[in-house]
Amino acid sequence: MPKPPQHSALNAKRSQHDSTEYLEKKKFFEKVLTIYGRNAVLEALEDPSVTVHKLHFSNSNKPAPALKQMEAIAKKRGIEIAYHDKAVLSRISKNAKQDQGVALDIVLEHFGNEEDFLSKNESYRILALDGITNPQNLGMIIRSAAAGNIDAIILPTKGAAQISPLVIKASVGTLFKMPIIKTSDLSKTLQHFKQKGADLYTLSSHAKKNYKEQSYGNKTIFVLGNESEGVSKKVESLCNESIAIPMNRGVESLNVAVTASLLAFLD
Repeated sequence: MPKPPQHSALNAKRSQHDSTEYLEKKKFFEKVLTIYGRNAVLEALEDPSVTVHKLHFSNSNKPAPALKQMEAIAKKRGIEIAYHDKAVLSRISKNAKQDQGVALDIVLEHFGNEEDFLSKNESYRILALDGITNPQNLGMIIRSAAAGNIDAIILPTKGAAQISPLVIKASVGTLFKMPIIKTSDLSKTLQHFKQKGADLYTLSSHAKKNYKEQSYGNKTIFVLGNESEGVSKKVESLCNESIAIPMNRGVESLNVAVTASLLAFLD
């Protein structure tokens, strides 16, 4: 027997509300990063500029000054504290061997997706990372981008280094200031940017055009490839042009983080 129209309308309204609430929650948790390890967690808690969602402890922790300090800071800042058995904490930290019985959910306000970024930016320079696997390189790239003329970094969620305490350390805290666009499909994201008018450039020692002599538009993306294999063929096929950084004394290539630094400070 069909439901009265008013019931259908009510259910549709409730479903729409639930959907909106779910999307808002999903959007929030896309910005949440869980870090672990006592030094990393304590440093983040002590930095008032870092937005913290929740502090996690293992019930098996033995009393320690650092843990008491974390707890005191969390209570002072009004941060929720949760206590778990060791197995649950290891699922939260995703690194049972190195979490040292503590994890922290921090909110990276500058994390987002391509739609959010494009809706707020009509011109930009972006670094897109294609298979960068070394955490220290990622951290140094983030630092150079934050210091230079880069508006965002596109970071794949698979097949690449992810944000970790080592990356945060290498970035010297600039991670919390740099817009990061996370993507599960780099080629699809780059194709989307290209459809919106972006020009894509790869770096190659064989390219004829000097990177300083290239004329760049107001929507530019530099694609940096894997430390040993370079840019993947699929991503390379999307790029408009390849540019070169001239080098002397027979040097064929630069560390990817050094390359990022040079691009970040282009006029």
